[in-house]
Amino acid sequence: MKNAPLLKIEDLRTYFYSKSKQAFIRSVDGVSLEIARGETLGVVGESGSGKSITALSVMGLVGGGPGVISGKIGFKTEKTRKNLLQDLDDHVKLAWDNGKIMGVDKDVVGWEKNAGRVMSGVRGKEIAMIFQNPKASLNPFTTVGSQITEAIQLHTDIKDPLQARERAIHWLSRVKIDTPRLRIDNYPYGLSGGMCQRAMIAMALACEPSLLIADEPTTGLDATIQSKITDLLAELKSELGVTTMLISHDISVISRLSDSVAVMYGGTVVEYGPARDILASTLESKHPYTSALLESIPTERHIKAKEHLRAIEGDVLDTVNIPAGCRFYARCNRVTDTIREKCERHEPDLREISPGHRARCWLYFD
Repeated sequence: MKNAPLLKIEDLRTYFYSKSKQAFIRSVDGVSLEIARGETLGVVGESGSGKSITALSVMGLVGGGPGVISGKIGFKTEKTRKNLLQDLDDHVKLAWDNGKIMGVDKDVVGWEKNAGRVMSGVRGKEIAMIFQNPKASLNPFTTVGSQITEAIQLHTDIKDPLQARERAIHWLSRVKIDTPRLRIDNYPYGLSGGMCQRAMIAMALACEPSLLIADEPTTGLDATIQSKITDLLAELKSELGVTTMLISHDISVISRLSDSVAVMYGGTVVEYGPARDILASTLESKHPYTSALLESIPTERHIKAKEHLRAIEGDVLDTVNIPAGCRFYARCNRVTDTIREKCERHEPDLREISPGHRARCWLYFD
């Protein structure tokens, strides 16, 4: 039996207003996901698909207007039970037309105050995040140790500076930074990108969060360091069993660490299910976009046969002008005459095509 979800996202929408285009950028447009306790959910997709904005929406870190405008984010632990978007409706008025949001009137100041109240005691303590660029995420004017110690004092029962420092050293050692008692007094500019990423992981885990969000934890690192960071995350997952949302372009990282996978395209989830089904090269029944992503990965077969990789034709969807039908229709090479009109005019729902496996595609619907 599957564990009850620790995090449950329902119909999340995060829009941004473009003054130049006089329209909304629908960065996240109706995303629904859930993560069970102890599970790692891998979120994969091209740049601009809405992966990072989904994570930032969960953390309450989306700034500017309108930002998060609708949806529900249920977060349940032994200590905490909250809707992280509680009372959002009190601060947002939406104008709908043909099922699409055409206008947003948002009290940004009121919403930010409400979000700060709801996220109090959650962000950093119950939910921690590892960001894409570790050097940019760390304060360059403060030592790594001071930053980790501050997080420990703020989000745990340890308030004594010396005890917090020892705990920080423990976690630096846990993430396999060499000579942690020396490195703790280094500034970020004195550490390599890989060491900064390890320090970010140590800071995120030092408060023993219930949910860890890792947004592209290996991006920008060379191949050797990427492999070591992946090994570290795999080891920590095995030892700590922390519930994780893992966002990555690298499907090899996703396949190694994830229990389930969500494939995002054009601001929404197009496929969702067990990693063994979503990422299996032999399984035919999957979304055409997922198949195209898997076919673009170099394999031993490509090398031996000297085959060219298959590219996904067309351009990434412009989330300002989202079509009425399937979002992947213009790039799909599996459209048949039977479903062509549906693909062009009607967006499919995310429906179950096998136990626990859902896809947003007319190919699998009657």
